[in-house]
Amino acid sequence: MPSRPVRSRDELGFWEGADRHQLVIQRCADCGARRHPPVPMCGACGSVSSDYEASSGRGRVLSWMLSHHPNRPEDPPTVVILVELEEGVRVVSNLVDPPGPGPYEDLPVEVDFADQDDAVIPMFRASP
Repeated sequence: MPSRPVRSRDELGFWEGADRHQLVIQRCADCGARRHPPVPMCGACGSVSSDYEASSGRGRVLSWMLSHHPNRPEDPPTVVILVELEEGVRVVSNLVDPPGPGPYEDLPVEVDFADQDDAVIPMFRASP
């Protein structure tokens, strides 16, 4: 299970979406460029105006690794994935209930949410 996230001012909209069990993507309010992780300035046009739009929550695994946490050796290893969402934005997350030992490249996935203490963490699982 990942550590509790820190909610910076720039990422607040993303985590508020997660609290509603909705994956949202930051979008430039001026040129419409999507970006993740959320940042204060658009890399395409330099605007500091942004909003969030709902993602389909579906995508494909581009890359993955099996992670063993060095400070919690008793925890089971987790599959860390880089997902390209249908909207074209890439997100690093975890793959829950992986279908076998891998490889997972090009695996279709969809977002799921894990309630952890007082935080909701977006994760992905294989699409049915």
